[in-house]
Amino acid sequence: MDPRLLSTTDMSAEHAQAERGLLCDLMLEGGPDAPTLCEGWTAAHLAAHLCLRERRLDVGLGLVLPGPFARYTTWTTDRVAQRVPFERLVSRIQSGPPTLVRPIDGPMNLLEFFVHVEDVRRAVNGWSPREDEALQDALWPFQQSRTKLQTRRLDDVDLSIARPGQPSVYVRSGSRSVTVTGEPGELALYFFGRRDEALVNLDGDPEGIREVSTAPTGF
Repeated sequence: MDPRLLSTTDMSAEHAQAERGLLCDLMLEGGPDAPTLCEGWTAAHLAAHLCLRERRLDVGLGLVLPGPFARYTTWTTDRVAQRVPFERLVSRIQSGPPTLVRPIDGPMNLLEFFVHVEDVRRAVNGWSPREDEALQDALWPFQQSRTKLQTRRLDDVDLSIARPGQPSVYVRSGSRSVTVTGEPGELALYFFGRRDEALVNLDGDPEGIREVSTAPTGF
C-alpha cells in the first residue's frame, strides 16, 4: 500500500462500507435486470462480479490479466449471474468483506464501490451528482495514487489532475500538456472508462486532449 494512504485507511473503510450498503440498496431496488454503465452487464452481472472479486483469487486475476485469465473471469461471472439467485449475491455483498480483506477494505474497495454505485445511478435518466464533500475528500488520495496506472497507455501526454479551485497534481510527463479537472469521484469515473457520464473539464494541448479522451484507461 502507498504509505501516503495509511493515515486515511480508517476513514476510507467507513466510506467504503457506506458505499457498499448504498449499492446493495440500489441493486435490490432496481432488480437483477436493471441496467448499469458496465457495457453488457445488468445488476446481476455486477453483483456476481463483486462477490467473485472479494472471494475468488482465480477470478480476480482476470480483472487485470488479459487472454485466458480474462476469458475465464468473464465466463465465471456470467455463470454465477445466471445460476445464483440475485438476492443471495446481494446478501453476500451486504455481509461485508471477507475476514482477510477487512484490514484493506478502504484502499481496496472505496473507489470500486463508489464507481459501481454510480454505474447503477447514472444508467437511469435524471441522475444528478451526489453532494458529499467528506466522501470526495476520502476518494481524493486514492484517485491521486491510481491515475498514473490508469493512464499508462497514454502516449506523450504531460498529464495533471485537479479538484475545482485547487492546485493541480502532476501525474505523468510528456510534450503535450493536459489538465483534467473534476471532483475526485468524477475523475475516478472518467479514468475508469465512464467518460460519457463523468463531469470533468479537459484543458490544454488539443492533440493531448484528443489522446486523453480516446485512449484506453483503467486497470
